[in-house]
Amino acid sequence: MQTNLIPALLKSEKGQQADAILRSCVHCGFCSATCPTYQVMGDELDSPRGRIYQIKRVLEGGEATRSTQLHLDRCLTCLNCETTCPSGVRYSQLLDFGREIVEQQVKRPVSQRLVRFALMKLFPYPNRVKPLLALGRLFKPLLPGSIKAKLPPRQPMTTIQTKTHTRKVLLFSGCVQSVMTPKTNQQLTLLLDKIGVQTVTVSGETCCG
Repeated sequence: MQTNLIPALLKSEKGQQADAILRSCVHCGFCSATCPTYQVMGDELDSPRGRIYQIKRVLEGGEATRSTQLHLDRCLTCLNCETTCPSGVRYSQLLDFGREIVEQQVKRPVSQRLVRFALMKLFPYPNRVKPLLALGRLFKPLLPGSIKAKLPPRQPMTTIQTKTHTRKVLLFSGCVQSVMTPKTNQQLTLLLDKIGVQTVTVSGETCCG
């Protein structure tokens, strides 16, 4: 792909990396076949190739808009596209840089900023989520249907018995999952035990990412 990035960007290490990544893309579109958002939305702008074009336009001096931000936000960063790209385009690295630049140029609505701030201050901390979840369940009958449907049912934990195995795997408890769906890891532990794999948890670990 031919590029003409802003000279100031090309002087930075990230800008040079972005330029190299853009140049490696050959517009083939193989990435679209494995992109979940493109499969659901059916919009070229919600495909990896479409997002690459949008990032390229911004890095070349084009205006970043709320629409640009929305299409970049919709990417799940699942990296499916990278597994099918014959040119080895480092899409995730370009996306991170593109999001950073667009974030600097496009101011989010106050409602979005508040939600994002709340998520950052709540979700990584199970001890903060747990009382809010309990409060939500207490007042569930009074909540709007859209919120009520998102409250997971209570999952009472039970004691499980597993065997010691030679093969072992680390199992992260995560942050929100450990509070909202605690049985997920318990059921995974039982499943792995049946195929001869022992799960090992990390003391004090919170983030699965």
